[in-house]
Amino acid sequence: MFQPDLRSRKSIYAQIVDKLREEILSGVLKPDEKLPSVRELSRMLTVNPNTIQKAYRDLERRHYVYTASGLGTFVEKPEARTPDETLRAEALELLRRGVTELRYLGMSGDEIKAAVADLIEGGIEKS
Repeated sequence: MFQPDLRSRKSIYAQIVDKLREEILSGVLKPDEKLPSVRELSRMLTVNPNTIQKAYRDLERRHYVYTASGLGTFVEKPEARTPDETLRAEALELLRRGVTELRYLGMSGDEIKAAVADLIEGGIEKS
């Protein structure tokens, strides 16, 4: 598990959400894998349990995880995720900003297309 950066400008809650999303999207956390309980993760990260609970609720709202009453919180299966147009719009805006920045850094349209194609083909892991 990771440790939140206490010096970061990003809130601890946002760091937890981002890290768990990254681990789900990269396949480190597999569909139906059980996440640590709120108490366990709170102890591991030395973070207030309410912060962990808020992060889990946000991830559930975004369909990355689901909660089974009395059993815990689990990673959602990709095919079970409900399309959320607001979240898609947010992700497309991130992509637009990324492409704009790559253009600014001198990448051609063809280079950007090749990089995106590589990501789609499975090269999503960070370099």
